Amino acid sequence: MTAIPEPSESSKSSLPGVDHLLTITEYAELGEPESGYTELLEGRLLMSPSPGPGHNIALFELYLQVKPQLPRQLIAVPDIDVDLELAPLGAPATARRPDLVVVERAAVRRVDREGGLLKASDVRLVVEIVSPGSTRTDNVDKRGEYADAGIPHYWIVDITEPASLVACHLAGEFGYQDGGAVTGEFVTHDPFAVRVNLDALL
Repeated sequence: MTAIPEPSESSKSSLPGVDHLLTITEYAELGEPESGYTELLEGRLLMSPSPGPGHNIALFELYLQVKPQLPRQLIAVPDIDVDLELAPLGAPATARRPDLVVVERAAVRRVDREGGLLKASDVRLVVEIVSPGSTRTDNVDKRGEYADAGIPHYWIVDITEPASLVACHLAGEFGYQDGGAVTGEFVTHDPFAVRVNLDALL
């Protein structure tokens, strides 16, 4: 068994009372700060401000469009923590808070019953809406993390006019592949049949 190294001063969380790299269980027990939200990157807490109104309106509209088109066994969940399962249990972990995920209903029931977080292995689709300051994070960092976590589909939505969507899908050892940005209307049959009016997100 390899010992987990002690965190350096620069790697420790800035949240009061947290002075070490967090496991996924510890992160799930933290709760949320009074403003903004947190994510967990290799045991370190990342603090982010709350999204602006345009971002939230786009998320709500996207949710309203996707929800009625889902197969019965799937459910869309906005703004929820997901354990990316990139570390062994008890090791410093990574959890992201996507704008929207589509998961099996059974996964939601499990979390309601047992606590903890949704897991990457539960997720069929993960969606991020690009905010000012998150362009690189959403297009590079999270794209790599979600692919490493084995999430089969990742949508990157940019609500800069004209609104666009990049649909990424796992392609084996190559990570995510995509066909470029789509504007106007996005239509796909994978991982489920859905049609999204991107102009309505603005």
